[in-house]
Amino acid sequence: MTSYFEGIDKIKYEGLKSDNQLAFRWYDKNKQVLGKSMAEQLRFAVCYWHSFCWNGFDPFGYDGTFTRPWHKIADVKEQALAKADVAFDFFTKLDVPFYCFHDRDVIGEGKTPQESKKLLWEMSDVLAKKQQDTGVKLLWGTANAFSNRRYMSGAGTNPDFEVFAFAAAQIREVLEVTHKLGGENYVLWGGREGYETLINTDLKKEGQSFGRLLNLIVEHKHKIGFKGTILIEPKPREPSKHQYDFDVQTVYGFLKAHGLEKEIKVNIEGNHATLAGHTFEHEIAMAVAYDIMGSIDMNRGDYQCGWDTDQFPNSIPDTALAYYYLMQGGGYTTGGTNFDAKVRRQSIDPVDMFYGHVGAMDVCARSLLIAEQMINDGKLAKAVSDRYSSWNGQLAQDTLAGKVSLADLSKYVLDKNVDPAPTSGRQEYLENLLNQYI
Repeated sequence: MTSYFEGIDKIKYEGLKSDNQLAFRWYDKNKQVLGKSMAEQLRFAVCYWHSFCWNGFDPFGYDGTFTRPWHKIADVKEQALAKADVAFDFFTKLDVPFYCFHDRDVIGEGKTPQESKKLLWEMSDVLAKKQQDTGVKLLWGTANAFSNRRYMSGAGTNPDFEVFAFAAAQIREVLEVTHKLGGENYVLWGGREGYETLINTDLKKEGQSFGRLLNLIVEHKHKIGFKGTILIEPKPREPSKHQYDFDVQTVYGFLKAHGLEKEIKVNIEGNHATLAGHTFEHEIAMAVAYDIMGSIDMNRGDYQCGWDTDQFPNSIPDTALAYYYLMQGGGYTTGGTNFDAKVRRQSIDPVDMFYGHVGAMDVCARSLLIAEQMINDGKLAKAVSDRYSSWNGQLAQDTLAGKVSLADLSKYVLDKNVDPAPTSGRQEYLENLLNQYI
């Protein structure tokens, strides 16, 4: 099955003069950027699900368009082995350091919970050997607690305790497999943690059960000695009408309410940010502000579509701002840049998978270099600092420290008896400056 990418050599850096579409023009993994190599700063990962599990179907085309040979294998074990061969061949030819998976990506479910557990642990031995042979590491693992019919009303927020317990058992296994494989994070993607209608929903009960599930996961993480980071991936809607992990600020409030703001960080997806009415850089900056920035699912949506299209990034300005705020916050620790993206269902040739990833990696590399320019130049940061400089005064600092009352501020204003003059935000100037970097 590894012959699926036969004729495609390992992707290399050839520089700006190259016209080879199967070579990097910007991503030089050894180039030093902000004190680390590009490879260390970007920490690229390929996702298992879109790349090797999706067959090209959509809601109006149930038959897949890709006809990947491993999709035709009926036996669950044989298909899993074939898929792993192809996946690790792809990872090594693309020269990425990491990959990510859901449990049902690497091998399908069994007929019973015990059989599913057995299959997953057997497959974990295969993945461990693949990692050892190739040097590719696991950025994060996660449980698919949304696709199966049992999860139609959620997992951690399901009104049926039996489903809640089933999800908890499934998550335990995947967390332990992630730990076994040296995963650097564990992600919780609540694809159906929300509601369709309030008429049949108890918001308080669902909030309590979801909060308890997160605490159970954190407790088990410490019990087994998992040193990675637990991450939640915010998403506003689709398939649910309203989802409880709507955006970064909503997630932070939920974590705070359940005493988890020091235990769990966020995995931010570009397409989810725009579905929530935000920009990618907004969500990253918000996570940095709350000290819960963890990892990124790098992709983009189609602004004319109201759903999650999961396209590869191609906007230099948008991606540069995303990395600017990420790097301003110190960059990744355990996180990375996972391409939660898929080629279009009309892109049916094996080489198209490389075109998608190679182009996206170059967009990220070029954007990182622009972010470095912005940080080293310091003009954007200084403009923000200057705008808030009046808060450096003693009275302002005492106000933030809780040493000043409302009456004290009133007396200060009345004694001064001056109407403060507003100052320009200089948005147009800063937008022009941003374009100069790009």
